[in-house]
Amino acid sequence: MTGPAVVVDGVWKKFRRGERLDSLRDAIPTLGRRILGRNRPADVLGEQDFWALQDVSFEVAPGEAVGIIGPNGAGKSTVLKLLTRILKPTRGTCRVRGRVGALIEVAAGFHPDLTGRENVYMQGAIMGMSRHEIARKLDDIVAFAGTAEFMETPIKRYSSGMNARLGFAIAAHLDPDVLLIDEVLAVGDLAFQERCYQRMNAFKQNGVAIVFVSHNLSAVAGLCDRVVVVIGGAVQTVAPPEAAFEAYAAHTVRASDTGANPGGGTLIITDAHGEPASRIQAGDEIIVRALINVPAAESAVSSGIRIRRVETSEIIFLTTSASVGCPPIVMGSAGVLEIEWRLQANLSRGHYSVEIVVMESARRHVLASLTAPQIAVQESQSEIASTYLAARCEVEPLRMEPAVEAISAASAVVERRR
Repeated sequence: MTGPAVVVDGVWKKFRRGERLDSLRDAIPTLGRRILGRNRPADVLGEQDFWALQDVSFEVAPGEAVGIIGPNGAGKSTVLKLLTRILKPTRGTCRVRGRVGALIEVAAGFHPDLTGRENVYMQGAIMGMSRHEIARKLDDIVAFAGTAEFMETPIKRYSSGMNARLGFAIAAHLDPDVLLIDEVLAVGDLAFQERCYQRMNAFKQNGVAIVFVSHNLSAVAGLCDRVVVVIGGAVQTVAPPEAAFEAYAAHTVRASDTGANPGGGTLIITDAHGEPASRIQAGDEIIVRALINVPAAESAVSSGIRIRRVETSEIIFLTTSASVGCPPIVMGSAGVLEIEWRLQANLSRGHYSVEIVVMESARRHVLASLTAPQIAVQESQSEIASTYLAARCEVEPLRMEPAVEAISAASAVVERRR
C-alpha cells in the first residue's frame, strides 16, 4: 500500500446538547422544518450546538502507530467513530484504506442473548471476515481471549473484561490493514493487556496502521511513533511521544490550577548547585525549596512531599518530615514556613509534579500546599521502568565447544573475579 492508510483532513463534528425526539410534540416541529427547508446550515452552531471536534487533521502511514491523548471529553473517541463511519463529519473528510479492525466499545457489535461462539461469527462477519475464515481462526480467537469455558454462555453473563478480551481477540485475528483501538483495553487484566500490546507491535511490524486512544501514556509511548494531543476538540500538537507528553502535561498542570494555596507562597526546584531546574538527569540530586504561608494551627505542624508521575497520575513517592527524622514545629500563630527537601531523583524518564504540604502532625490535616511546575527526567537506559536503577552490564563471549572446556573456563572467570 502506497500513501497514508488513514487520513483525517480538516474534520469538524457538531453535536446538539439534549437532542431527543421522544414525543410527537418534539417530532412535529423538527419534521416541519425539514419539509419546509428551514434547517440551519450544517456548519452553523445553534443555541444548543457545540463543536466536539474543530479542524482536526493527521495522517497515519502503513506500519505506523499514532496515539491520540487528551482529557475526558476532548473528542478522542469521536475521531475513532468517524474513522469507522459510525458517525459522519460535519465538515472535512476521513479516509481509511484497506480492511479495518476496530475495538471502540467493550460490547460493540455483540448481541447479549447470543453465546460467545455465535457472537464471534456475527462480529467477525460485521468486520468483513467470511464464515470459512472465522471457522478456521476460531480456536486461535478463543485461545487468545481465554474464554474457552464460556463460549456456549450468553454474552450478557460475561464480565466487562471478558467482553473486551473476546472483542479484541476477534479484531486481532482479522488480519487488518488498519487497527483502531479505544481505551477498552484498560478493563482487561495485566496478562491480557500484555498480550494485546505484543500483538499490536506485531501488527505494526507487519505494516498495519494503528490509531490508539488511551489514557495510559506509558502504553502509548511503548507503541506509538507519533502522538496527537486533542484538547477541547482541537489538535494542540502532533509530535513524537516525549514532546507530546510534555505538551499534554503542561496543559494538565495549568488546568488543575495546582499550587493553589489561599495564603500564597513560592516553590522552586533546583539542582545540587542551587540552579533552577526543569529538566534533570535521572539519579541527580534535586533540592525542593518552599516558602509557604500557614494559618494558625492547634498543634505542631510538619511537612510532607508527594511526587506524582504526570503520564499515569501514579504517586511515585510520598513521605513526611517526621518520617525522615525532622521534628514537628509548634507555630502558635499564622506565619511563614521555610521548607527544604533534598532528594535523589532515581526516577525513570518522564514528567513529574512535586507537591509540598504543611499539615498538623497529630491528625495529618493539611493546612497549606504548593505544587511546583512539572520537571522532566531524562535517561536513556530503561525500556520499561518506574524507577532508575543505574543499570550496568558486562557480556563476555566464552568458547562453547567442547562443553566441558567452556564450563571450566566460565568457572575460572568467576573464580578470578572473586
